Amino acid sequence: MAYGLARRELKPRVPLRHGEGDKHHLTSLEGLAALSLDALSSVAYGPEAIVLVLIAAGTGALTATLPVTLVIAALLAVLVVSYGQVIAVHPDGGGAYAVAKKDLGPRISLLAAASLVVDYVLTVAVSLAAGAASLASAFPSLGSHLLEICLVGLALLTAVNLRGVAESARVLMLPTVLFIVSIFGIIVLGLLRDHPAAVVGTTEPVHVTEALGVVLLLKAFSSGCSALTGVEAIANGVPAFREPRVKRAQRTELMLGGLLGLMLIGLAVLIQRDDVVPRNGVTVLAQLTAGSYGTGWAYYATNLIVTTVLLFAANTSFGGLPVLMSLLAKDHRLAHLFALRTERPVYRWGVVALALLAALLLAAVDADTHRLLPLFAIGVFVGFTISQTGLVRHWAKERPRGWLRRAVLNGFGAVLTSVACAVLLASKFDEGAWVVVVAIPLLMLLFARIQRYYAEVGRELGLGEIPPPVRAIADSLVIVPVGEVSRLAQHALTAARALGSAEVVAVAVHGSQERALALKESWERWDPGVRLDIIDSPKRSLVEPIVDYVQRAAEGGRQIAVLIPEVEPLHRRYQILQNQRGLLLAAALRARTDVVVCVVPYRLHI
Repeated sequence: MAYGLARRELKPRVPLRHGEGDKHHLTSLEGLAALSLDALSSVAYGPEAIVLVLIAAGTGALTATLPVTLVIAALLAVLVVSYGQVIAVHPDGGGAYAVAKKDLGPRISLLAAASLVVDYVLTVAVSLAAGAASLASAFPSLGSHLLEICLVGLALLTAVNLRGVAESARVLMLPTVLFIVSIFGIIVLGLLRDHPAAVVGTTEPVHVTEALGVVLLLKAFSSGCSALTGVEAIANGVPAFREPRVKRAQRTELMLGGLLGLMLIGLAVLIQRDDVVPRNGVTVLAQLTAGSYGTGWAYYATNLIVTTVLLFAANTSFGGLPVLMSLLAKDHRLAHLFALRTERPVYRWGVVALALLAALLLAAVDADTHRLLPLFAIGVFVGFTISQTGLVRHWAKERPRGWLRRAVLNGFGAVLTSVACAVLLASKFDEGAWVVVVAIPLLMLLFARIQRYYAEVGRELGLGEIPPPVRAIADSLVIVPVGEVSRLAQHALTAARALGSAEVVAVAVHGSQERALALKESWERWDPGVRLDIIDSPKRSLVEPIVDYVQRAAEGGRQIAVLIPEVEPLHRRYQILQNQRGLLLAAALRARTDVVVCVVPYRLHI
């Protein structure tokens, strides 16, 4: 008995690997920077999208900017509450995909997954293209290098996210804070002023093409809803948060909703009060910036901050899509390697796949924002509608306390998001939205085909079944390719003899009679107790003769194992200097035979 010591259970202490603790997960504020920048930065183009639609009915129609924005803010509130519920019900992430899989069935879950994948890739491309265009507006000489700017920004984001989502959040924290302060500064100073401090851009003639009516208001609403993209990213990336994950993620979602709603409404008030109309060479946000700060250093600093945040807004996808792809991989709907996580923890293959897809899309459209915008937001509104509908189904099945109120709220959100999705699709179809209509079913087909393949593999491997008893094989042979008598040959033969009672034979290939005789004499002097077979190869081929030898040895159904010794230098920079024939032989044997192939490393000290 131990006196003065509390009894404790002894357990083996396994040290955490780098990145396995909470240090490399997100706090609520870090989550706001890592997963909300896409939604927050949408104030740079969301209000402008409303103005560009309403101006078709003349400058008088801009009085509808604030009412439309208030409806969008109401929808934002519904979505924030709904995704808070999604976070609680599905703490493993996945958002609309997780909701659909549980409550709406496999086909709808495939639709949700495909829509979110399309939206995440488009978010990266649009954010980078918009940021590059904004930078070129301040520095016109960069206008011919938009694609290069986008690819450099994409490479930077990829490198940071391969280090870990928490590292990316810390990098993005300062730009996020500066952006929020700048936008609220625009709103507060603008409201305090009686009139704009300065006017930038040149006047554009206004051409009235349609009347202000229900159709135009629906178009303005659906276009302005582009400001809501990214709201779902927090629900998709819940595993990235520190414990308690659910509470931290919900807190981040509420912060996002509050900040975004206030910014949208504040900017809409300024647009309506100051009669801000589209002008040549500047954005609506730039006009509001000049109206509040003037055209001094604060104007240029704010534009640079907006450009930086637009470039970094793509980081939201890097936080959400790899998690979604890992869930798809666990459900056998994507290659299993997307579920592999590094020690940081990072779903590295998902990060790389997102970067490659975004790079291909940017190259295809030459980083032109106007060619990307018609494709944007449709996928995310499909996801919004699915998640809302799935929650209605969830509450109807579970019926917890207050379920009817929650179901009505989610049903109202589903109606609004489905209307916005339909209007977006109808109005943007000829401008390029048809690409999304084609891409989403193709992705669904891909996911279904991969799932079917894994199911067939599982049946063939007998997964979940009890296999027949393992039978002992008395007649087995271990073949060791050797080049000459050396420590490498001794190391390989020792490993082969350690395998048990199997017969061991060394095989050498030589193209000249003199070298074959010299090897035979050296072998007899060494006498390792293993038979040596020398194959004559006049064409000096190594791989083909050994493959033929192995195939002949395995003809009678004999169990064959081939041990290939391979030199591994201490420093990787010397790897290219080593003979690579062992790797080629291993690849050929795996492709053309059913024998067991083992590579035995011999580690050098230099």
